[in-house]
Amino acid sequence: MSADPTAAPLHRAVGPGLALAAAGSISFSGKAIIVKLAYRHGVDAVTLIMYRMLFALPLFLALAWWAGRGKPPLTRRDWAAIGGLGFSGYYLASFLDFLGLQYISASLERLILYLNPTLVLLFSVLFFKARVRPRQLLALAVSYSGVLLVFGHEVQLSGAHTVLGSSLVFASAVSYALYLSTSGAVVQRLGALRLAGLATSVAALLCIAQFVLLRPLSAALVAPEVLWLSLLNATLCTFAPVLMVMMAIERVGATVTAQAGMIGPLSTILLGVVFLGEPLNAWIVAGTLLVLTGVWLLTRAR
Repeated sequence: MSADPTAAPLHRAVGPGLALAAAGSISFSGKAIIVKLAYRHGVDAVTLIMYRMLFALPLFLALAWWAGRGKPPLTRRDWAAIGGLGFSGYYLASFLDFLGLQYISASLERLILYLNPTLVLLFSVLFFKARVRPRQLLALAVSYSGVLLVFGHEVQLSGAHTVLGSSLVFASAVSYALYLSTSGAVVQRLGALRLAGLATSVAALLCIAQFVLLRPLSAALVAPEVLWLSLLNATLCTFAPVLMVMMAIERVGATVTAQAGMIGPLSTILLGVVFLGEPLNAWIVAGTLLVLTGVWLLTRAR
């Protein structure tokens, strides 16, 4: 019996696909570490996100151009969808996340954002009348118990600041989940890379406009460390993860990519310990394991 001629190429794609998915998750997780480091230099969220998006804008414009070569021109309907998705998925979600990181640890921030699949499931029920299975409810309970465990521990240490920061980051997760839940039809029309490039470019322009409206131009005078950290954030932790995750999906599919991405919270915890001096205690470890278990159960159930 002859071997399947497609088996070898597919098999060879698994290793690089998993590596890209893991690298993309780790790279994206570094965003919280860089933001926390930048806050040590006295910069505020409006200025910091402006510099991140300013440096990222040329990269995403180039991505949108490259992904759109040979494609039909965009219609008014396309531009309206891109504007709405760029506002919800990249501008509002990013800004709320940056605000929240002023008040909570990078570890708790990553765990809250990792509730994203559960929020997407919730919106699927609300908007598309999807049915929830018992195993999915179990996954939700496990995931949220993990976040509440770490949240309760930080509340004892920081009080109201933890409540405010967690609320902002959770609102960020809700905003991004709305983007994921409503972008399916636009992705099919435009393609994932073209949509990501255009929507992120819209978000970048909104972040720059927000700074111009809310801050004097003198606020752009920041420490050189903030500029370097923002450049690193824009390239290594914003643009690169988008490419790596999309390339991973092409090779191993969305489900395997999501499972490989479970390394994200673990990498954030380790990076927080090394670069920020954040504590590594039993509460954080237990909460992380619960969240990862819940996301794994949800992925299996779906």
